[in-house]
Amino acid sequence: MKISDILDDKLVVSNLPGTSKDDVINGMIEVVSRSPKVLDKDKVRAAVLEREKIMSTGVGNGFAIPHGKTDAVTDIIAAFGVTAQPIDFQALDEKPVRLVFLLVGKDSMVGAHIKLLSRISRLMNKEEFRAKLLAAKSAQEILEDFRQEESTYFDN
Repeated sequence: MKISDILDDKLVVSNLPGTSKDDVINGMIEVVSRSPKVLDKDKVRAAVLEREKIMSTGVGNGFAIPHGKTDAVTDIIAAFGVTAQPIDFQALDEKPVRLVFLLVGKDSMVGAHIKLLSRISRLMNKEEFRAKLLAAKSAQEILEDFRQEESTYFDN
């Protein structure tokens, strides 16, 4: 499963509002909750926030990947956002975050969930790619950036 297979322009926000980690996570949950794959937005929120309590998903280099698993979705769903301003995400490197990838998986799809987390992390480790995403002006441009970058790494 490719990242570009689970994202579309309705799930990408190029100017995500919010001034705190909770604002941003809740904003991303609002984005995914518009999908018919989400059965219960409150359960999705609980799963993501519960995971966030364990350890910040601000992984460093201005990037965060809030995620969770729940039976409140029918399939893996994701959203990507570039925040309007830097956000204190309690990141591991203590730097603010502007790139946020929300991933919510079904309880029964652990393998696919972990594989996608790994792919996202690998892509986001590349400084040039992060810079492209920050410079993108639209959801369509962000999606194209993901497609192009992913095609250099993964065949399927």
